[in-house]
Amino acid sequence: MGMDTFYISHGSPTLSIDDSLPARHFLKSWEPAGLAGPQPPRAILIVSGHWETDTPAVNVIKGTNDTIYDFYGFPEQMYKLVYPAPGAPDVAMRTKKLLEDGGFGPVSEDDGRGLDHGAWVPLMLMYPEANIPVCQLSVQTDRDGAYHYDLGRALAPLREEGVLIVGSGSATHNLRRILRTFAPTSGEPVPEWAAEFDAWLREALLNGRHDDVKRYEERAPFAKVAHPQPDHLYPLHVALGAAGPDAKAELIHRSWSNATLSYASYRFTTKQQDTPTAPPCDCATPALVCD
Repeated sequence: MGMDTFYISHGSPTLSIDDSLPARHFLKSWEPAGLAGPQPPRAILIVSGHWETDTPAVNVIKGTNDTIYDFYGFPEQMYKLVYPAPGAPDVAMRTKKLLEDGGFGPVSEDDGRGLDHGAWVPLMLMYPEANIPVCQLSVQTDRDGAYHYDLGRALAPLREEGVLIVGSGSATHNLRRILRTFAPTSGEPVPEWAAEFDAWLREALLNGRHDDVKRYEERAPFAKVAHPQPDHLYPLHVALGAAGPDAKAELIHRSWSNATLSYASYRFTTKQQDTPTAPPCDCATPALVCD
């Protein structure tokens, strides 16, 4: 039985330290709740919106992944956090082969790049022991959602090999419009552009409208406001594609910070699996895991 795939909204880097964020508590419940299954994965392939390359790239780390502090002006304690997960060079090379065989080559190998905060921040909460090998895959921001969905389709065999595929981004991501003047969870109303895009994405996914999701820039309300650049949504397309054309989407968390950052997160289950799922989540801020 293949593993489910996931899209995690990692929001702000302060997710690493801020206990007021509901999404932090959701991710810390990951292992206890068995969201990815009763057994830990053999390895993790994570696609982060913070690694952009012209063509696909994987990090091939034979030792321990470095922790990359690709954020600026945050509390000093954040720059002391480490996530020393081992690399997964075998998964990296398997990923490269699958992508090149699927027509997505050339795939470059990076043997010096560790994990950026789009990878290590959520993973340090999900798997805090840092004992599961991790490989990271880049996104191509000059391509579209359909390309990344198809790229994910090429990675589907990994699910049968005990590899957990995680896309890490943000369901809404417009840093120019982020409300920094309020406390992250102050209850400031979510602006129309963020609320409408987030709701559209939820309905499209839960109703299986994959074609709409692939063409979100044309079909979603406020698409270019919610995502001026596509880097934080393309990891969703990869995870969705990897689950297969008939994948069922489930909203597993929903919350907001700074009124504009949606932490909506999803599980994608292949049709042939007969895995019990929770009812659709329609909870309000501050949501944790929806029952």
